[in-house]
Amino acid sequence: MPMELLNEFKADLAKLLEEMKTEIGAIRTNRPHAGLVENITVSHYGGVFPVRQLGSVGVVPPREIRIEVWDVSAVPAIAKAIESSPLGLAARAEANIVRIFLPELSDERRRELVKHAGVVAEERRIKMRHLRDEANKRAQKAFDAGELTEDQKFRLKDDIQKITDEWNENVEKAVKAKIQEISG
Repeated sequence: MPMELLNEFKADLAKLLEEMKTEIGAIRTNRPHAGLVENITVSHYGGVFPVRQLGSVGVVPPREIRIEVWDVSAVPAIAKAIESSPLGLAARAEANIVRIFLPELSDERRRELVKHAGVVAEERRIKMRHLRDEANKRAQKAFDAGELTEDQKFRLKDDIQKITDEWNENVEKAVKAKIQEISG
């Protein structure tokens, strides 16, 4: 029972960290990268698809992202989805290609992006605390049901807290790396 609970808890935390890395990976930096636009959803043929399923996304240095769309009829929908995304990017459509030019980041915009990365990290920390509380409640229920001794319960809660602290450090490292990337 204790190992099952710890393994489930670790899996939930890993999922949260991956979600956060995906979300902060989409935060724009001075360098273009495919991750910036590949997960933007596009409404096309009555369905909703991420850009990466409608074309190949590449980078043309120094500041251009190029999407080679496989179905020419999807080009306007992709351009519209990119322009209406919270990234504030302008897209230019040419035949089966969508080009996105990234302007230089202003200091004000850098500060906004750093702040946004911090908000994303804090949201994940809150979710981690909720997961920790749920795991502690499960440990208490197992103790109340007689499945754990009191020593096992306290050891389990201690392990849950140690794991939470480790994963919080992982969140912190990921956010610091992104802030460093944004700051240039």
